[in-house]
Amino acid sequence: MLKSACGSLVTALALCGFMNAASAAISAQEAARLGADLTPLGGEKAGNAAGTIPAWDGGLGSPATAGFPSFKTGSHHPDPFANEKPLFTINAQNANQHATNLTEGHKALLRAYKDTYVMNVYPSHRTAAHPQRIYDATKRIATTANLAANGNGVNGAVEGIPFPIPKQGVEIFWNHVLRYRADAATRSIGQAAVTAGGDYTLVKFHDEFYVVYSLAGAKEAELDNVILYFIQETVAPARLAGEILLVHETLDQSKENRRAWLYNPGQRRVRRAPNVAFDNPGTAADNQRTSDQFDMYNGSPERYDWKLVGKKEIYVPYNAYKLNSNQLKYTDILKAQHINQDHARYELHRVWVVDSTLKAGTDHVYKRRTLYVDEDSWQILAVDCYDKRDQLWRVQEGHAIEYYELPTVWTTLELVMDLQNRRYLALGLQNEEPRSYDFTVSRTIADYQPNALRSRGTR
Repeated sequence: MLKSACGSLVTALALCGFMNAASAAISAQEAARLGADLTPLGGEKAGNAAGTIPAWDGGLGSPATAGFPSFKTGSHHPDPFANEKPLFTINAQNANQHATNLTEGHKALLRAYKDTYVMNVYPSHRTAAHPQRIYDATKRIATTANLAANGNGVNGAVEGIPFPIPKQGVEIFWNHVLRYRADAATRSIGQAAVTAGGDYTLVKFHDEFYVVYSLAGAKEAELDNVILYFIQETVAPARLAGEILLVHETLDQSKENRRAWLYNPGQRRVRRAPNVAFDNPGTAADNQRTSDQFDMYNGSPERYDWKLVGKKEIYVPYNAYKLNSNQLKYTDILKAQHINQDHARYELHRVWVVDSTLKAGTDHVYKRRTLYVDEDSWQILAVDCYDKRDQLWRVQEGHAIEYYELPTVWTTLELVMDLQNRRYLALGLQNEEPRSYDFTVSRTIADYQPNALRSRGTR
């Protein structure tokens, strides 16, 4: 049964799930639960009654805890659960037996690809772990964080999760946006827009992140209203190579929308890019995702009304080390209509369920989206996207792992699966890259200014 964030049943959502006014910070008494009966980031520390979800015991907080004490950042991550076998497999024939624990998107995928789509369910492991300073900051700001006007930003918060005991759906959106990922990171990844027949052209990106919101000792007044700085350079194919996207993601978007610029190698000029937002097409994605589907869901929540549905036990992609493996080739993963599900791992976890519904008078290709958000990390793990006819259109999955060297939870592969044209987009492929995420890089704000783009551009 769903439980509301106010501690009672779904009927209490009239009191806490539909609130539209800017939220007040939680009380000191509520914040005292963090690290007590709740995890430091707000999840339920206890396991479930059936014993199918374990208690949280701190997660995989280091390479040694994961069983790989000599692991070095930048390497591909060995799988702590490589010897485990699936508990069972969900397919089109037995899906009804598991319907209570399936997203609407997964039900639809099982129906659409009844002969090939399966979900291998493994034992659940609550591996999520984060630095102690993020736990400390979360508890510190829990009593000061509040929503900006119309929920379109956050004030009174820096470094930690702003709403560890959420009372509104939009607070959970901001927890995802402001979750700890890293101080700085670089990655080289592939993106494939796969046709219904299984064909694709691999697009390669070099991404750089500098997450100033969660830096140690960060001060809200010194952030210049910026959460993170992001650069994405297109490396291949040759016809696209050299284009560079720069983003300054803003914290209070009621004051200022995100700042974005594009460097075009043909024109050799940098220009503002206000359209890199909302439902404008994602970079080189062949119209298979929108700009705000990068990192599962990003940007401003202002076009939607947000409803906190509650918390539910759901089979979600988790501990996707097998899918992350450098022993796989891209051709092992990318198949017609959907990825090779033999490499995907699903576990039963408690997730927050949030509905975002398009406001009257605004526009977006998605009329409604349902988010499934990990209680232990605030990482969005799945999204159901509906079209303007209220038909389920696209299904997103965030196949996440614990990057135990930091530690943090982040996706290794993001999927956007289109139920109407039978295509899908895979973003984040690293299997054939010589390195995984590199968290040792040192960056400054000066590295992420528009005047730095031209010197980086190549053709």
